[in-house]
Amino acid sequence: MVQGKRLKGMRKLYGIYLLIPFLLLRVSPSCAVEVKEADLAGSWYASSKAELENQLKGYLNAANPEKIDGPILAVIAPHAGYAYSGPVAAYSYKAVENKGIRTVIILGFSHRKFFDGIAVYDKGSWRTPLGDIQINEPLAKEIISKNPRVQSNPALFREENSVEMQIPLIQMALKGADMVPMAFGAQNYEDAQGLADTLAAVLKSKADVLIAASTDMSHYHTYEEANSIDKHTINTLSRLKAKELYDEGRLEVCELCGLMPVTTALLVAQNLGYDKIKTLKYANSGDITGDKGKVVGYLSAAVYKEGSSGHGQAARTEKSGKKDQASVLNDDQRKRLLQIARESVTSYIKKRKREEFVETDPILNQPMGAFVTLHEAGKLRGCIGNMAVTGPLYKTVADMAIEAAAGDPRFSPLSSEELDKISIEISILSPLQKVKNIDEIKIPGHGVIVRQGFRSGVYLPQVATETGWSKEEFLTNLCAHKAGIAPDAWKDPAAEIYMFTAEVFDEGGK
Repeated sequence: MVQGKRLKGMRKLYGIYLLIPFLLLRVSPSCAVEVKEADLAGSWYASSKAELENQLKGYLNAANPEKIDGPILAVIAPHAGYAYSGPVAAYSYKAVENKGIRTVIILGFSHRKFFDGIAVYDKGSWRTPLGDIQINEPLAKEIISKNPRVQSNPALFREENSVEMQIPLIQMALKGADMVPMAFGAQNYEDAQGLADTLAAVLKSKADVLIAASTDMSHYHTYEEANSIDKHTINTLSRLKAKELYDEGRLEVCELCGLMPVTTALLVAQNLGYDKIKTLKYANSGDITGDKGKVVGYLSAAVYKEGSSGHGQAARTEKSGKKDQASVLNDDQRKRLLQIARESVTSYIKKRKREEFVETDPILNQPMGAFVTLHEAGKLRGCIGNMAVTGPLYKTVADMAIEAAAGDPRFSPLSSEELDKISIEISILSPLQKVKNIDEIKIPGHGVIVRQGFRSGVYLPQVATETGWSKEEFLTNLCAHKAGIAPDAWKDPAAEIYMFTAEVFDEGGK
């Protein structure tokens, strides 16, 4: 009986095919991507990828924030040069490293140019020495559509350190996350209220979006004066009273250059029921450099709520591919994706035409990785996946459905006669999380990618369920049969291992 179960699993797992190296490098096929070059590399932070990686890894490894039991809505992080504020900023991003964050809304402000309203960088990508980070265009456009004070204004982000200094940290700590950079033009409380209402409405259905409120604290006081002023500000923050903080900030009783980002984050928290804030780290430039004459204060903090599954409709909990686990999608969204997959396959096989779909659902427009698997009479007929998060989910599903039907090199392309015989299964994937210790991997529960040199392989989470393998059997077979490397390569420190979860559903309603 066990042997039969394992053979069944082996048939399925050998049928999982991943496009490599296109897996992590694929870009949206719909249009050329606009790329903004970083302005501050080489001055505020290192221009060398290796040097910047080493610096930020050092900060993140040294950060030891107190554990937060519950979902984090927002972090507060400083934005000075990394040599000054990096060790403090790392605490905020270390605190959300394993929280399933897929998108970061950066709330900054304009240091260099006054304007009336709120600017958003709403398309393309942003390039730092660490590579490109995508703009979540659907989310940016949704925010713009809901708030007339928010306008696309990419020029406002030139040399804007309140935004740019958050980005390499996001790239290091939240692998694969995208972003929506925003900047306030004036200290207008009504703008904070209006944007908070907009963000609360948007985030109500999204459990994987983080707000990063960018601010430094007191500026150019003596070490003792700075500590006194910043202690008062932290005490005011601890009450989570946005208007009180704003009023004290305008009177300069509290000193926060990012008063508007922090005020807005607190207002969103009030709207969504987040009622806790924790100081993760405070220091000033005197603590970092030893020069205590005139210092600048830096704070990392997190806004959260205890013991809750998240502020959206689905928390990022561990999944094994079963419907009774916490879900990213509701039933209507699942049905729509299956319909898109079915129509894409039918159109392409019958007419060699790719159907064009227009979706307004914000969840279906989020960038997510996905696999599409085809079965015929219970046997695998094609399976292709893309774990990149560069395009809307519904487009990824449409593309992978066509690839599974006509591009899986192990099978001949699907024929028109087979269309009514196939069944479709979709796996929606969480962002990849680099594994530091094998104990982090749960089998069953996680899917795993292993990479060594130019070879890599992947098993979806459902492989472990189908085979009944132990963790060691799972990893050994992954290395030997999928990646084509030594069976025990997963024990090699040089091998890169990533884990992820999947939400799996099919046309049978499972």
